[in-house]
Amino acid sequence: MKLIYEKSQEGRRASSLPPRTLPVPDVPDELRRERPPRLPEISEPELVRHFTQLSTRTFGVDTGFYPLGSCTMKHNPRVNERVVNFPGFRDLHPLQEEDGAQGALELMWRLQEILAEIAGLHAVSLQPAAGSQGELTGLMLMRAYFAERGESDTRHKIVIPDTAHGTNPASVTMAGYEVTPVQTDPRGNIDVDDLRAKVDEHTAGLMLTNPSTLGLFDENIEEITRIFHDAGALMYYDGANLNAVCGISRPGDMGFDIVHFNLHKTFSQPHGGGGPGGGPIAVRDRLEPYLPVPAVIRDGERFRYDYDRPQTIGKVRGFAGPFGVFVRSYAYIRSYGPRLREMSEVAVLNANYLLAQLKDAYELPFDRLCMHEFVLSARTLKRRDGITALDVAKRLMDYDFHPPTIYFPLNVPEALMIEPTETEAKETLDEFVQAMLEIVRDASERPEVLKEAPHDRPVGRVDEVKAAKRAVVRYLFEDHPDLSADSSEARPLEAQKGA
Repeated sequence: MKLIYEKSQEGRRASSLPPRTLPVPDVPDELRRERPPRLPEISEPELVRHFTQLSTRTFGVDTGFYPLGSCTMKHNPRVNERVVNFPGFRDLHPLQEEDGAQGALELMWRLQEILAEIAGLHAVSLQPAAGSQGELTGLMLMRAYFAERGESDTRHKIVIPDTAHGTNPASVTMAGYEVTPVQTDPRGNIDVDDLRAKVDEHTAGLMLTNPSTLGLFDENIEEITRIFHDAGALMYYDGANLNAVCGISRPGDMGFDIVHFNLHKTFSQPHGGGGPGGGPIAVRDRLEPYLPVPAVIRDGERFRYDYDRPQTIGKVRGFAGPFGVFVRSYAYIRSYGPRLREMSEVAVLNANYLLAQLKDAYELPFDRLCMHEFVLSARTLKRRDGITALDVAKRLMDYDFHPPTIYFPLNVPEALMIEPTETEAKETLDEFVQAMLEIVRDASERPEVLKEAPHDRPVGRVDEVKAAKRAVVRYLFEDHPDLSADSSEARPLEAQKGA
């Protein structure tokens, strides 16, 4: 497919404007361009065809199976989009007076109540704009809590497992804490002996995803909670994997004091391509005074903002949060109603079905029932046939499947993290299994097919190293470099350190 600049022909236009009748404004000399911009010259039909062809090259959950699951691409029911486009929601200004926004405030209040029940905690703030900001907000609440107790100088360490999402240590550092890593035991749980040795009077808390990024529910969660609470520390729940346990178990019942939700993961807010997210945070009652303002509260028969929170950490985002995300997530939750746990039950069922079909063909680092996702390893393929996780991912594209997450978690060599979610049919899962098994056969019989994949995509195997080091992000016309024959820096993509 040609670039639009390559299709350009001098003198062609995609529009026809009437002659100017208004005076041309006087532009100061220092703001004038030295020459007209070099825009592509193309007819309207060719312009429409160009962008239509680009749109057909975009892969998403609407065009095929996307085994990154709720991490990025979970099915977004269209009814949610209908609801969020009601004029009363869509056209509401953030500065609308409370009396003119009672419906919106009621929706936010009800969503808070639902999330508090799901988490098993007492209070919720919808304000954080994404899971990463929810993490930072939760750590700021920890800091405010210990400052009130006169322990802020003493408690300066946050414990994080080696399977943690990359945002966890980043949030810890941004919040001014020190990261204390803890190892994983042979069954995929936190190594409790390693943990005990690292929790002391200087520990502020633990950040934990449960189930973990290995897709495993920690079998020692009650003991872990006792270790931290006995030390006077707090428990933080990274809600990235909440899709596995909604209505089945509650973080608050496990002993967690702070929970962040990913509305764009668990509750279907569209998020692919870097779209908006939502990271509400739920807390135990002793932390409620520190939540961001304004709080949305019910006052008799009306709803209002409450700014009278003397111990609050203040605002963490403009206005009250990403309102469109709230509407979509509320609609999604209400569509399930009391049957919300079915969402998690089917997600867990789908993941275990795939695991059972694939665990004999690929290496399984931890031979346990998984939750909503699981991690395989291509280490055996690499050792036996020279085929890496990257080769498996590239070959899946030839079967019209988006590749799963690869090389994460870092403690699994040649990792393949697969998350089908609850919305995929058994037939789709069977097609994915068949593709994965054929890839294993090809690894032994014709490995060159995998090493050269993908074969039928508009762009073939990309040299990721060259693309990163020799990035060309704009068209340079006559000066545009031809890098097709430049192999001076070409080398195989290396996995991350630790993988």
